[in-house]
Amino acid sequence: LVGGCIRDFFLNKPLKDYDIELFGCNDIIKIQTLLSQFGKVKLVGKSFGVFKLQINAFEFDFALPRTEKKVGKGYTGFEVQSDAFLSFETACLRRDFTLNSMGYDFCTHTFLDPNAGLEDLNNKILRHNKDESFIEDPLRVYRAVQLCARFDLQLHTKTLILCQKMVKEGLLEELSHHRIFEEFKKLLLQAVHPSKGFELLKTLGILAYYPELEALIGCVQEYEYHPEGDVWVHTLMAIDEMAQLKTNDSFRDLYLMLSVLCHDFGKPATTQYANGKIISHKHEKEGVEPTLRFLNRLTYDKKLIEKVIPLVENHLAPFQLYRDDSSKKAIKRLAKRVNIEDLCLVAKADCKGRAIKNKTQCDEAVQWLLTQAQELEVHNRALQPLVMGRDLIALGLKPNKMFKTILDFAY
Repeated sequence: LVGGCIRDFFLNKPLKDYDIELFGCNDIIKIQTLLSQFGKVKLVGKSFGVFKLQINAFEFDFALPRTEKKVGKGYTGFEVQSDAFLSFETACLRRDFTLNSMGYDFCTHTFLDPNAGLEDLNNKILRHNKDESFIEDPLRVYRAVQLCARFDLQLHTKTLILCQKMVKEGLLEELSHHRIFEEFKKLLLQAVHPSKGFELLKTLGILAYYPELEALIGCVQEYEYHPEGDVWVHTLMAIDEMAQLKTNDSFRDLYLMLSVLCHDFGKPATTQYANGKIISHKHEKEGVEPTLRFLNRLTYDKKLIEKVIPLVENHLAPFQLYRDDSSKKAIKRLAKRVNIEDLCLVAKADCKGRAIKNKTQCDEAVQWLLTQAQELEVHNRALQPLVMGRDLIALGLKPNKMFKTILDFAY
C-alpha cells in the first residue's frame, strides 16, 4: 500500500484512495487473472500495468513499480518502464513528495519510509524527493500549493527554491488548463484555510499567470470599511470565511468559492480618491470582464462560469437592499438576476472577511434578505410571471415592441 492512503492514515483523515504497488511479478495476464477472483478488474494503463479493482463500493488501484523519464512536453511526454523487481526505495523516487512516498508491506507487515516522509509529516514539512524527477512534471508546483493549504504544511526551503526556479524558467507554461484547474479545485474545496495556498501562489511567482489576482495586491481600500488592508488581504480573508460556509454540494461549493475569490476583481479599475476617501463605485459591475478572463483561463465549463458571473455582479445587493429597506418588488427583480440563497452566502463571506469588530451586521443583512425572499418564495428561484407572451396572443394581440413593456408591468 503506497501514497496518499498512508499519508492520510497518519493524518487521521478518511481513507479514499487505495494505491497498491505489486512487486515480484511482471506477468500482467497473471495479475489480472488473480485480481479477477475478487471483483471486477479493468486494465487502464496497459503500457505500464495499472489495474482498477472494484469490490462493492471500494476501488483499488494496482500498479507495477516503474521508472519515468521525461522525453516530451505535457503529462503524456514520459517514457515509462515497468519493473516489478525494482526496490521500493528506487520505485518511490519517481513520486513527488516524501510524505507521498511511504508504504506498508502486507507480506512482511513492515512500514516503509526510505525518505523520512513520516518525520516530515510530523514536522509539517512538504519536501520533494529528487530534483530531477520533480521538475519533470511542473504540475507538482500547483500540487505543492494545495497540499500545503489542505494539510497546513510549510514548503521545505529547497523545495520552495526549486518551485520558484521552475516558475521563473517558464516550465509551468506547458500545463493544460484542465490539470491546473483540478489542483485549484482541491485548494478551494478541501482546504480549511485556502488563503494559505493563495499566499504560496504569490510567494512562488505564479500570480504572474493570473493578472486579475495579482492586481488585487496593493489595491487600497477605505480603512473605515476595510481595516484589514488591501483588496488582496480582504479577498483571502473572504475565501477563508466561505470555506466555513460550504454546503457539501461540490459543484455549488466550487462556484461559491470562485465567486468570493473573484468578487472584487473590479476594484483595481475603479478605485480612486474622492472627498478625502477611497471609493470604488460600480466595482461589482466592472468585475464581470476580469472574472470572465480569469475563469476562461482555467475552465471551459460554461455552466460553472454562468453561476459565478451574476454572483460577482450582484454581490453588494444584499447590503444595499437592507440599508434602503427596499421593497418586495426590488427583491423580486433581484431574484430574476441571481439565486438569492447563493448570493447571501457570498455576501456573508465578503462581509465577514474583514477586520471589523462588529460582524453581527453581516448576519443581520443577509438574514433580512433571505427572510424576505422566502416569504416571496423567490429565495432559490425567480418568481414565475403571472402573464406571458402566449397569454397576450390568446387575447388577440399580435407580437410587437410593446409586449416587453406590458409583460414587465404585469410581472
